Amino acid sequence: MKRRKFLKNASLTTVALSSAISLLACAEEETNTPQISATTKPAPIAICTWGFVNANAEAGKALENNTTALDAAIKGVSTEEKDIKNTTVGKGATPNRDGQVTLDACVMDSNGDCGSVMCVENIVHVSALAKKVMTETPHVILVGKGAEAFAYKQGFKKENLLTQDRKKAWQEWKKTSKYQPIINIENHDTIGLLTLDSKGDIAGTCTTSGLAYKMNGRVGDSPVIGSGLFVDNQVGAAVATGMGEAILKSVGCFLIVELMRQGKTPQQACQEAINRIVSKNSNYKDFQAAFIAVNKAGETGAFCIHKGFAYMKYQNGKNNRIEAEYYVKT
Repeated sequence: MKRRKFLKNASLTTVALSSAISLLACAEEETNTPQISATTKPAPIAICTWGFVNANAEAGKALENNTTALDAAIKGVSTEEKDIKNTTVGKGATPNRDGQVTLDACVMDSNGDCGSVMCVENIVHVSALAKKVMTETPHVILVGKGAEAFAYKQGFKKENLLTQDRKKAWQEWKKTSKYQPIINIENHDTIGLLTLDSKGDIAGTCTTSGLAYKMNGRVGDSPVIGSGLFVDNQVGAAVATGMGEAILKSVGCFLIVELMRQGKTPQQACQEAINRIVSKNSNYKDFQAAFIAVNKAGETGAFCIHKGFAYMKYQNGKNNRIEAEYYVKT
């Protein structure tokens, strides 16, 4: 009987100790996860990579009209996807080395749901298509001809994405066929847009045609959840632009959100993500990489390798261009 009593007491002690450890772990997690009360909820925010003034304004105004975070983000980038003057996304984008315009995009909402399309031809609004993958299929990613066929079933129109201007530029490029990434041009290779809506929900999208004259079939970071875009509605979100291969290897956007979860500001988290890329790539001076981020409290941040990157921020009716801090000082 004494032995039974001893074992019973020991079991109860073990259970109590395990419960205490679990409570401490939960308390620590709650402490590390940024919290926001209804009284401190920020006004809706839209931020986007590079100088896409119209896209960010469109998203910001949609938020002011109580559009959900994800729909506002998609509405914003769609203005660039249909603008043939933008040679890096949608219609009018620069083709691959075989003369084909292929597009990539992904979306992620406040519930943690996401959708992605890769190597899609003949469809302009691939960010909206990525949402359809998320909402209308049991999958996360559709690629190539399969994604294109799905788009037609969802009512998307077939359009020739290669404009005469881009065709002429491609034919001129073929004379030498040299690929040399340009690290600082205003319309780089991606538009990423993050939104925080009136309910305090966060979402984002990223859309691109990828590197100019890329190999047929090449996919960068932009449509890859965790690398080109990541959202955690308890913490914040991040989106990337620049040399996709370097960003892919760092899983940069997931890293930034996790750093924010640990208490870093969006600015500090973006800087650390760039530091990781620089430390792993001895040729970092030869390419650009940049991140922007927003947290649950409405704080934003950005950091890049080279001078020249800026992002747009829309809040309270104002759409401001903000020059990002950078790593290479000389």
